[in-house]
Amino acid sequence: MPRALSPAQVEDFRERLCAAAERLFAEHGPEAVTMRQLAAELGVSPMTPYRYFKDKDDILAAVRASGFGRFAEAMETAFNSETDPVKRSEAVGRAYTRFALGQSDAYRLMFDLSQPNEADYPDLVAASTRARNVMVGHAAGMVDGGLIDTDPELVAHMLWAALHGGLVLQLAGKLGPTIDPSELRRRTFQAILKGLSKGG
Repeated sequence: MPRALSPAQVEDFRERLCAAAERLFAEHGPEAVTMRQLAAELGVSPMTPYRYFKDKDDILAAVRASGFGRFAEAMETAFNSETDPVKRSEAVGRAYTRFALGQSDAYRLMFDLSQPNEADYPDLVAASTRARNVMVGHAAGMVDGGLIDTDPELVAHMLWAALHGGLVLQLAGKLGPTIDPSELRRRTFQAILKGLSKGG
């Protein structure tokens, strides 16, 4: 009979398993990774992961929830570091970019795939909603400040789509030698905000 573990030990193992899963899922795709491989990565018996997670989908949801949580925290810190709406938006954009480039495995798993049963994982839903709320929040600040006159949720998704698209091209090495990623982001945001501004 397995020995009883303290809550701290359970949490430690779950975190280690999720860290290994994040790397393997990003390298090979979730469908190509087995529970046996995850167990071998941590040097435990094939059945051990089932003591902590129901199945591989459960692990994938936990990995993605953790990524969204770290992502949201980085953007919230940036959001709270500025009071000026434009500077706040720029700070959130920089935090978004640092996360995507610095934690690209997590970023890909967060946005390159979806789980058909995502709604079955409340932690994942809460973490992704938290991240989305920050992005809408900085757009709302520009609307409230009178800089743009558009639905903040629409603005947030326009900026999000542009930023995400550029980062995906950058991570895939598809921008080419003459395109500076930072300049591309800056000019794209300038063009979008100019088009949405009251004087634009």
